[in-house]
Order: sequence, then structure tokens, then C-alpha cells
Amino acid sequence: MPVFQYKGFDARGKPIAGIKDADNVRALRQALKREGVFLTEVRPSQVAAVEGRVREGAVEGRLRGALLLLSPMRIGRWLQERGDASIQTIAILTRQLATLLRAGVQLSESLTALVEQAERPGLKRVLADIKTQVNEGLPLSQAMARHPRFFEELYVNMVAVGEAAGNLEALLFRLADFMEAQNRLRGKVVSALFYPAIMTVLGGGIVGLLMTTVVPKITAMYEDAGQSLPLNTQLMILISNLLSDFWWLLLALGAAAVYGFQRWRATPRGRLLWDRLVLQLPIFGSLARMVAISRFAKTLATMLSSGIQLLRALEIVKNVLGNAVLMRVVEEARESIREGESIAQPLKRSGEFPSVVCHMIAVGERTGQLEAMLENVAAAYDVEVDMKIARLTTLLEPLMILAMGGSVGFIVFSILMPILQMNEFVQ
Repeated sequence: MPVFQYKGFDARGKPIAGIKDADNVRALRQALKREGVFLTEVRPSQVAAVEGRVREGAVEGRLRGALLLLSPMRIGRWLQERGDASIQTIAILTRQLATLLRAGVQLSESLTALVEQAERPGLKRVLADIKTQVNEGLPLSQAMARHPRFFEELYVNMVAVGEAAGNLEALLFRLADFMEAQNRLRGKVVSALFYPAIMTVLGGGIVGLLMTTVVPKITAMYEDAGQSLPLNTQLMILISNLLSDFWWLLLALGAAAVYGFQRWRATPRGRLLWDRLVLQLPIFGSLARMVAISRFAKTLATMLSSGIQLLRALEIVKNVLGNAVLMRVVEEARESIREGESIAQPLKRSGEFPSVVCHMIAVGERTGQLEAMLENVAAAYDVEVDMKIARLTTLLEPLMILAMGGSVGFIVFSILMPILQMNEFVQ
């Protein structure tokens, strides 16, 4: 067990120092707190450090072998924590905590219950840390802020507002509803893109299999015959040779292109240009805009209803839009509002927000019902997203089938056309 040297004050304010073993610094702090000691400094004991160096020299060979497993273990743990921090998982956790608090259970006991029933290891560790910090006197919002992968800035700010207003359980219920709505919206978009992605992979696999296995055998027969081939057959043979002989080069070029695109898109200018292009796409552009506006309206309404000031709410909301163009519009709106303008005016002036949305926001500002009007905007756009996704799915299905059929038909036609020409020549 590790050994620590510590300094602090006892219950009467007298400075004390000593050496004590504990599992970690947090366990040491809790043990001394029960003894009435307030810690001011903790560091590993020099004796323990010397022993650690001796042990390190003794097991150096084994550590080298263990390092081979360490990297995959870290990667696996990172992937596991990403699953533990999913929106649906955090939404369920939030609703459970709100239910316990509304039933009159103390916050510390509620966190204990959540830790005990948490099944995912990553989430259990995070909840245990939050419980420890809360027991040591830290507010719940600050304890959650220590884990940004699980609790985003929006979440932490709303919890802080609930703590300050004394209605934490009501705000947690609202947060759970908000997160579940966002998860449903994300699920709709993913489901719309899932079918074309699967069809693209299957179609590409079938065409690649034909090009690398069937076509080379057929083209060998044409080469033996010494017959002049049509242009489309020559093109098919060229593609087949490229896929068969230079697949590694194509793969390397593809990986380099993806890497270069990601690096370019990571720059501020690259992301701005790409996001502007996305918004201008014929079908997907309008869908991406609707999703972003729905997220903007729902998030802003939730934060304003929770008591967060408008400028602070807009600063947080811009980070959940997922589009650099719209983020810039919201940032410019914040500056205009700081100078005395309303919300609707800069949004309308940008041309990126539909006029009906700007009009509804303006009406909400004039009537003092901005939160309710934003909720109406989000609900209306959720319906629009559902309808557009349904139409998109209906349209994509025949288009994907047509594309696959066209690719296979091109291969079959390019193979059969020289054979037909040979028959005509024989006759």
C-alpha cells in the first residue's frame, strides 16, 4: 500500500505532520478528515519512493512485456468510456437522480444508489468520484465539471443554476427530457444515413469482387483472341487492372486523401468552407440546417427556462450547433445583443436562419414568451425533419438500387459486347 507524508492542522488549529499509508490521496484525505485533521500538503513518502525504484529495477523485464498490452488496454478503456458517456446513458442517469431527489432522498445517498446500480465500469468510476467530491463539500455541478467527457458544459451550467435556485430535481427532469429529445433527433438522422451507407459498402464490395476475380479471367480470353475491343470494355479492363495490381496504391492514396481532408477541415478556414458547402447541398443541406435550427431552438429554450442569462445561454448554444457557419451567426448575434439589439434582427440579417424562424423569435421577444416560441420552433422543425427523412429514405432506396444495377450492368455489358461482335463477325 502506498505511503504518504502529510502536513495539516488538527481540530484546534495546531500544525501537525506525519506519515500514513492509504490506497490513494483521496482515501488518505477521508481517513484524516474523520480524525479531525485538515490537510494542506500531501506527497509520496521518500521511503516508498526508494522501495518503488528497487522494485522497478527488479521487474523491468516484465514491464517491457506488459507495455505491449498496455496500449490496447488503454484503447479498450477509452472506447468503453465513450459508450458509458452516451447521451442515452446520461439521460437515464439524470432521470434516476431527479426521481430520487424528488422522493426526498439526500443527494449523497442518491449518488450512492446510482453508484451501486451502475453496470458500466467507466460510469461507475465517474459516479464514485462525484460522490466523493460532493461528500467533501464540493457542489454537484463542480464535481460533474471534472468529467467533461460525461457531462458537457451545457449540462454543468444547468445543474449549477438548479443548485443556486434550489430546484435541482425539477431542472434534472427537464435536462433528461432535453437529452432524450436530442438523442431521438440524432437517431433519426443516423437511421436516414444508415441504409445508403450499407448499400454503398455492399455495392462497392460486389463491384470490387467482380473487377478483381471475374473480369481478369474474361479479359484473358479476349487477349488470346487478339480482337479489337470496344471503348467501354477497354475502360473496364483498365479499372480491373488498377484494382488488381495497384490496390495497395489506391488504398494508400485514399488514406492520404482522408487524412489530408481531416487536417484541412480541422483548420478554422477549412471547417467554415466545408460547413458552408454542406448547407448548400441540394437535399442534405436543408436537412442539416433543419437539424441545427431545431437543436438551437430546443437548447436555448431549455436554458432560458432554467434561468440562465441570454448571453451566457447563446455562448453555450453555439457550441452544440455542429456547423461553423451557424456558430459564427450566433456569435455575431451575441455581440449585437450586447449592443442593444434583439435576437431576431441579427439572425435575420445573416440570411442563414429562415425568415419564419426569425419572425417567431421576434414575436416571442415582443410578447415576453420567447421560451415558448422557441419550443414551438423546435417542435415544428422536428416534424419537418421527420418528413424530410422519410422522403429522403424513400428517394434513396431506388437511387441506390439503380446505381448498383447500373454498375453491374456496365460490367456485364462490357463483357458481352465483344462476344456479340465476335459472333457477328463469324456469321
